[in-house]
Amino acid sequence: MSWLDFNRRGVWAIYHFEMARFRRTLLQSLVTPVMTTSLYFVVFGSAIGSRMTQVGGVPYAAFIVPGLIMLSLFTESLSNASFGIYFPKFTGTIYELLSAPVSSLEIVLAYVGAAASKSILLGLIILATASLFVPLHILHPFWMLAFLILTAATFSLFGFIIGIWAKGFEHLQFIPMLIVTPLTFLGGAFYSIDMLPPAWRTVTLFNPVVYLISGFRWAFFGTADVGVGISLSMTLGFFGLCLGLVTWIFRTGYRLKN
Repeated sequence: MSWLDFNRRGVWAIYHFEMARFRRTLLQSLVTPVMTTSLYFVVFGSAIGSRMTQVGGVPYAAFIVPGLIMLSLFTESLSNASFGIYFPKFTGTIYELLSAPVSSLEIVLAYVGAAASKSILLGLIILATASLFVPLHILHPFWMLAFLILTAATFSLFGFIIGIWAKGFEHLQFIPMLIVTPLTFLGGAFYSIDMLPPAWRTVTLFNPVVYLISGFRWAFFGTADVGVGISLSMTLGFFGLCLGLVTWIFRTGYRLKN
């Protein structure tokens, strides 16, 4: 499909619809995660930070900021994208969307773009909230934004896949609550994996979330649990895997046409 054939109006219509839904639930979408982040700072930053002053030369209260942002980014990207595509399936309007003069690429771009936009906005708001609690200096701002955008897009694609796979509303929460959230807490969001015994550290390296959080934390402080090149490669690999699955879904019509 050439650029001249690209249906910009169709993409904008879907994107605008999803962002309008976001504005209607602004209290739930923004205020609740910000309040949750503030509570994390009270519990982890004050209670634990008073006993654990630094991690890798970084004050503990500042050390947990990238992990908090990633935790919210994973959760919001998954929920926004999965619900965005599942709701048309639930109401039956997905058939109108599939029969419209909008290609599968344009549908994915609109839904994933809207979900990623919401998540990136939330991540920046949480970053601003965190700066009220601790002084922050981002060592590599370009790479911080690059990891933020890439991670949001990747997990929005993953959420899109979950929304198509789900047969009920309970399925929308199954993978985020039982798989992604535990992997995030075990992936170094609130600690360095160097603090673990060697055997557990080896096991932790099989957790893909470790590489996402580590690369994002490197952008802030210049220190990481794993090499930034490996983190970037793992993130791009996960993005490519999700993109390949979405391509297969539209090629086969898996849970879209029946």
